[in-house]
Amino acid sequence: MKLMTLAAGLVLAATAAFADPVEGTWKTQPGDDGNYGLVTISPCGAEICGVLGQGYDASGNKIASPNIGRQMIWAMKPQGGGAYGGGKIWAPDRDKTYNSKMTLSGNQLEVEGCVLGICRGQTWTRVK
Repeated sequence: MKLMTLAAGLVLAATAAFADPVEGTWKTQPGDDGNYGLVTISPCGAEICGVLGQGYDASGNKIASPNIGRQMIWAMKPQGGGAYGGGKIWAPDRDKTYNSKMTLSGNQLEVEGCVLGICRGQTWTRVK
């Protein structure tokens, strides 16, 4: 029994040790419509993905949206030093998908994307 408990503890410790620093929940900046949301970033295989969670209006009131649960970031690859690239990001306020990169600095995440030569970016803040 002690051996199984020790083995389970080591597996949990190893999982925590290998968690990517960008994993967690992030608050977006308001989009063109003034709304913002929470995005949960987690691994999907060797890549990083993000799913849109609860959305809020400019006053901070929860809004109902058919986009809750929709994948917003996919195919993002860790490049070391807090940099991520080669991925895609979908922007709900414009309903466009951008070639994207991200840069992590503490509890701030710079998210940038371009489509047809038009680029935009936001700074997201870690919630948890």
